[in-house]
Amino acid sequence: MAVKSDSVLLVLSSPSGAGKTTILEKLLERSTNLVRSVSITTRKPRPGEVDGKDYFFVTEEKFRELCETGQMLEYAKVFESFYGIPRDFIEQNLSNGISILLSIDWQGAFHLFKLMREKVVSVFILPPSMEELRLRLQKRNSDSASEIERRLAEAQKEMSKRDRYDYVIINDDVDKSVEEISLILNKERLKRSKERPN
Repeated sequence: MAVKSDSVLLVLSSPSGAGKTTILEKLLERSTNLVRSVSITTRKPRPGEVDGKDYFFVTEEKFRELCETGQMLEYAKVFESFYGIPRDFIEQNLSNGISILLSIDWQGAFHLFKLMREKVVSVFILPPSMEELRLRLQKRNSDSASEIERRLAEAQKEMSKRDRYDYVIINDDVDKSVEEISLILNKERLKRSKERPN
């Protein structure tokens, strides 16, 4: 795959409820030459989610077929559902010099580090505190009390992986977080364009 050197894979990871989706949407609004990779999943859509925009929702059988035929760049099982990144989309955009924004968990991020570390810029988003994370999950009104406890326990595990990321930010203000990540993206693109051979 021929890749234009200033395009990057911008990986955002965070525990559920840390504000990653809001940050992602605002980043896409303000950034040029940046597209979101839409993952494929076997989980059921949440209220308001649109197939092809938020995720591609497929059966487990279809998901396995995509994996077996090499159409997934990486995939992982999270909370009893499978999630994966379509290979063609990533390769085509990178080769055209377009950076890609990926919202994936630490398992997917670590797999991408192995596959194409030179293209990945990774950011782990932390909530201001575990108490704030609990409040955010409760405000969603989409999970039971036991599901929230499970997500909080999982969040502790996820946050223990943050040291493997290039950058770690605390999302106590969405606009500030978006600004920080925009600066990171611009800095990393500039670094790569300077590395481009003459």
